[in-house]
Amino acid sequence: MKMTWRWYGEGNDNITLDQIRQIPGVSGIVWSLHHKTAGEVWEENEILAEAEQIKAKGFSAAVVESVNVHDDIKIGLPSRDRYIEVYADTIRKLAAVGVEVICYNFMPVFDWTRTDLYYPLPDGSNALFYEKASISADPHGMAEMIIRGGGDFTIPGWEPDRLARLDELFAAYADVTEAKLFDNLVYFLQKLMPICEECGIKMAIHPDDPAWPIFGLPRIVRSQDTIRRLLNAVDNPHNGLTFCSGSLGTNPHNDLPAIIREFKDRIYFAHLRNVKLFDNGDFVEVSHKLGDGNVNLPELVRVLHENGYAGYARPDHGRHLWGEEARCRPGYGLYDRAFGVMYLLGVWDGLENAERHAAQTQGGDVRVGAE
Repeated sequence: MKMTWRWYGEGNDNITLDQIRQIPGVSGIVWSLHHKTAGEVWEENEILAEAEQIKAKGFSAAVVESVNVHDDIKIGLPSRDRYIEVYADTIRKLAAVGVEVICYNFMPVFDWTRTDLYYPLPDGSNALFYEKASISADPHGMAEMIIRGGGDFTIPGWEPDRLARLDELFAAYADVTEAKLFDNLVYFLQKLMPICEECGIKMAIHPDDPAWPIFGLPRIVRSQDTIRRLLNAVDNPHNGLTFCSGSLGTNPHNDLPAIIREFKDRIYFAHLRNVKLFDNGDFVEVSHKLGDGNVNLPELVRVLHENGYAGYARPDHGRHLWGEEARCRPGYGLYDRAFGVMYLLGVWDGLENAERHAAQTQGGDVRVGAE
């Protein structure tokens, strides 16, 4: 498992690459050109400059997250082929700087959805929160809250210029059923697979967050069955999954270890975080520690390990600690994510050490005090 850290770029992140270098075990940066809107051309010089800046600090730049998919592709408009060509051009340019995995999503209108960015937790920290009852109300207030909460930072999928047309977007998606959205995703991937094969890039779709329809909009990557359906529909090793324990974990009926076991050969990226579920359907993001939420992260890491996972991972979101919410992007502070890295790698290292110990024991070469 190769541990990474999501970084939003110089001037767009309060955390620096030099700070990230001090977190043991982080070998790669997950990046993007966050000033680009969906469907916009990514210029080679900008891609190269970002990748070189990352590599100059000793990190891999092999994972890009948030090459956003244009709404015309999701809706299935005649103009989609032009935007798919732009996407294919971006894939080729990213491959040229060593990118191996692109994490993307196919959620209509909204990206990840929360109703409170700074929900207070009993220990004095605060975190991203979802109140199910609020989602039946007008979406404008929620969109404004998230955009406002981002402050001067960009929030992928929540671009102010795009969401200023919220009524127009809802009208455009009015006839997009779950079946149609799925067909449009399959069309998109089938067009991209030859380019991905040519370039050696894996497309790793991120599950819907939360894992159910919101505001009457369809969600099509939310469970073991829906993931299976997609991977079978485009049965190509370059069509894969970002396993997100937090997104899939919002639905208590999702068997997360079973999802890893079934799709182990198609998981190219893992987002490993914890959520605490409430009986009324609300949830809040909490620390990675076992028992703080409903996601058993040590068990998920164990299942990844036993299945030989050699892909990329990141601790995903974290709580805001020690007042850092005043200066960081919501969900993307320094401290709790750093704790998450160490927690996850501690579990992984324990499994590795146990495996070595077992091998030595079988070989009769264990010495007291040798480890």
